[in-house]
Amino acid sequence: MRRSIVHEGAGQLTYEIREIVAVAKKMEAVGLSVTWENIGDPIQKGESFPSWMKEILADLVAEDASYAYSDTQGIRPTRQFLADLVNARGGCQITGDDILFFNGLGDAVAKVFGFLRREARVIGPSPAYSTLSSAEAAHSGYDHLTYRLDPSRSWLPDLDDLEAKVKYNDAVAGLLLINPDNPTGVVYERDFLERMVDIARRYGLFVIADETYANITYNGAKPCSLSQVLGGVPGLSLRSISKEYPWPGARCGWIEVFNKNENPEFRRYIDSLLAAKRLEVCSTSLPQLTIPRIMGDPRYPAHLERRRELFGSRARQAFAALDGIPGVKVILPQGALYFTVLFEPGALDGDRSLPPANAEVGALVSGLVDRVAPDKRFVYHLLASTGICTVPLTGFCSDLPGFRMTLLETDDAKREWIFQTVAQALRTYLS
Repeated sequence: MRRSIVHEGAGQLTYEIREIVAVAKKMEAVGLSVTWENIGDPIQKGESFPSWMKEILADLVAEDASYAYSDTQGIRPTRQFLADLVNARGGCQITGDDILFFNGLGDAVAKVFGFLRREARVIGPSPAYSTLSSAEAAHSGYDHLTYRLDPSRSWLPDLDDLEAKVKYNDAVAGLLLINPDNPTGVVYERDFLERMVDIARRYGLFVIADETYANITYNGAKPCSLSQVLGGVPGLSLRSISKEYPWPGARCGWIEVFNKNENPEFRRYIDSLLAAKRLEVCSTSLPQLTIPRIMGDPRYPAHLERRRELFGSRARQAFAALDGIPGVKVILPQGALYFTVLFEPGALDGDRSLPPANAEVGALVSGLVDRVAPDKRFVYHLLASTGICTVPLTGFCSDLPGFRMTLLETDDAKREWIFQTVAQALRTYLS
């Protein structure tokens, strides 16, 4: 073409969670039975959408309003319902006009980063959730700026590292945190969250908090929302029904905006997100309509508590199976739907492999393991040998070797098989 048409950040758009599917499909085509541990879809892994929620949804399907456009920001009664939930927590007080709906958080993330000035950078955690890190890198055209999550401190952020990078890089305009965190499962309690917000306050940053898993915490965690500690710092929270109901196929997410009027530059930025949404008209109506009826239903708190206990138990099961294996470090998660295994320094050195499930799979994997990160090499060998499809930790914008798997398998026997099979594969691979 006579001119380059590719955005400078196009090469940053990577999503290892889905990219490994193409590899697994090739192996599946030559006889490998694949167990999908790469993506956080509770429904795909056997969780049922609760019957009482289906009844509410069925009633809404019969209403004509479900098929109409909503206001650009979202359905007004739903936005006010969510604002009331925020206000009941204490801290920042908002109205329904401070909430903006999107067609899933992927859509929200694309807008949040896509309408930032290119020179304005947002520093985020490493390991990082790929959608967030890739979007920030793509908007700037450079590698994502990161602060370190420290496995020696149960994956809590290294605040000295964070502050040093903010202090000496005046391009940093925003601070991103994920709470509870994906992929590590760490939960930031109030005192720690206050220290992160204090850094933002002292250096004039706005804060983005991905709180997708805010209602999925367990194993003693005491969660705290951004709005409770933000004070007068500008910020926004990303929320969704996809993992909480769970209804990932709804593609329904929203942002909660705090202290929009405290800073004129931040207000202009938020106004640009709304203007961009107007060009799309609005987001899908039906999922929005379910929110007051489902979240306001007296059965909803018990639903959340049941799932907290469920995922807490599965996290302990995974920890029991994988803790103590020479060469790896595991930390008991306290939130979200995942379990991260970290390789100790030097554990992956040398020429290591696992026996493939068959000769055709072996031929495929032999052509994949050269010139890839050591943890990705293990993930490929694990897949080829056992059919268990996980995600390398280096695919989460991290230089730490490891892998992420889910806590979603609903079949008790199969879930135990997954954890024990991974444990045995690690012992064989690292021996």
